[in-house]
Amino acid sequence: MSAGILFPERASDVGWSVDLLFYSLLAICGLVTLGVFAALTIFCVRYREGSAAPRQVKDRGTLWFEITWTSATLLVFLGIFVWAALVYFRMSKPPPGTKEIHVIAKQWMWKTQHPDGRREINELHLCVGEPVALVMTSQDVIHDFSIPAFRTKQDVLPQKYTTEWFTPTRPGKYHLFCAEYCGTDHSRMGGWIYVMEPGPYARWLAATDAGESAVAVGARLFQARGCAGCHAPNAAVHAPLLTGIYNRPVALADGSIVIADEQYLHDSILLPNKQVAAGYQPIMPTYQGQLGEEEVMQLIAYLKSSNGGEEAKP
Repeated sequence: MSAGILFPERASDVGWSVDLLFYSLLAICGLVTLGVFAALTIFCVRYREGSAAPRQVKDRGTLWFEITWTSATLLVFLGIFVWAALVYFRMSKPPPGTKEIHVIAKQWMWKTQHPDGRREINELHLCVGEPVALVMTSQDVIHDFSIPAFRTKQDVLPQKYTTEWFTPTRPGKYHLFCAEYCGTDHSRMGGWIYVMEPGPYARWLAATDAGESAVAVGARLFQARGCAGCHAPNAAVHAPLLTGIYNRPVALADGSIVIADEQYLHDSILLPNKQVAAGYQPIMPTYQGQLGEEEVMQLIAYLKSSNGGEEAKP
């Protein structure tokens, strides 16, 4: 068996943390299993039928032994839980300034769009050492964006946004899989992640057509779909202003407060009566069935850009 099978290639900054946790759990479970089998073997031999081992029951207190053993194992596994939680929280929150790439899953392909408008299908070209956050949603059923070499995987859900981030650390070509059964051709829903040095990555950028950025397309949709007619300062319709709304607190008609993240903006476009802003009537029409998930992402990218490039904090 080759070392590559025992220790798969590791090509992201979180890979070492995940591997260390996994192999530590494997070692602990292996030691416990060996201890159990060793005890079973010793007892089977010592107390076999016809052996001279004493079999009288001795009345001796074991309370402190039981407390010590139970407490020690509890502390060990609580420590593992805390350790795993720290790794998880690090993997779930991208740092500020991370490059954002949109991913839309569809039976049976992955569609990606870079901030400058470049689009790829079942491929993703990245620059080594550059943090990347994937903002993902599904156009149909549940999928799962999995890159084993990066030690990352994340469910991709319809009508929901999920995020997966990492920093590629080693140039190369890495498998992309769908790790959630999604239908007849699930096994064919894969692709490749290309991690490139800055020089080759710059040449790839120069050789590919950028097209319109998501922000530019979103701005055009904002006008074409009539959003500006209601959400402008001089609009005749009484509707909330959307400039700078991203990641800010929004008071709702039911008295609660939410943060205007991607999910809130998504639902406000497709399910406008789900969370009505305080002081406004639920008169906005739904765009369900009129806008695809890609167009909704582009509208959200435009609204996020109105924050002046900075994410507002609640």
